[in-house]
Amino acid sequence: MAAPNLKGVHHVAYRCKDARETMEFFRKALGMEFKLAIAEDHVPSTGAFDPYMHIFMDAGNDNVLAFFELPQQPDMGRDQNTPEWVQHIAFRVGTLDELMAAKDHLESMGLDVLGPTYHGIFKSIYFFDPNGHRIELAADIGTPEQYAQLKDVAMPMIEEWSQTKKAPKHAAWLHEADGPSK
Repeated sequence: MAAPNLKGVHHVAYRCKDARETMEFFRKALGMEFKLAIAEDHVPSTGAFDPYMHIFMDAGNDNVLAFFELPQQPDMGRDQNTPEWVQHIAFRVGTLDELMAAKDHLESMGLDVLGPTYHGIFKSIYFFDPNGHRIELAADIGTPEQYAQLKDVAMPMIEEWSQTKKAPKHAAWLHEADGPSK
């Protein structure tokens, strides 16, 4: 049997504390359009009684970010065994100027914004939504040659990592101030 022919991400869903607050935050902070809401008392896939509000936000380019408010469930938390910097939602912006304008906008809303952080092929900023989800905005700065270099070393890197569990140095230039391929 063949693997499915994927056409992109339909949506990615996270939990939220308050659907209205979450919708308003993403509209105001990131300009996302509120696309639709679905509410049920029973989960369609399992039939379990678990009332929910499921909201869908337009993240651009047919990408949708969705949230579930689950009032019958225990208060939401986060995986305490995973550092908060690991699990995040990253969005692309067009330019470094747009990234810096977004930072100014978010800070004007009273948000703490970290960055910009240099990642070799992009720069990004980080902040948290009202639910504690870490959000990243990234502006690509990489060249076609850099992306080709990274693709060429991807398999050797995963193979080395699988054997040693130590960071391979194949792409160490990514976090150097002036990488060799810049």
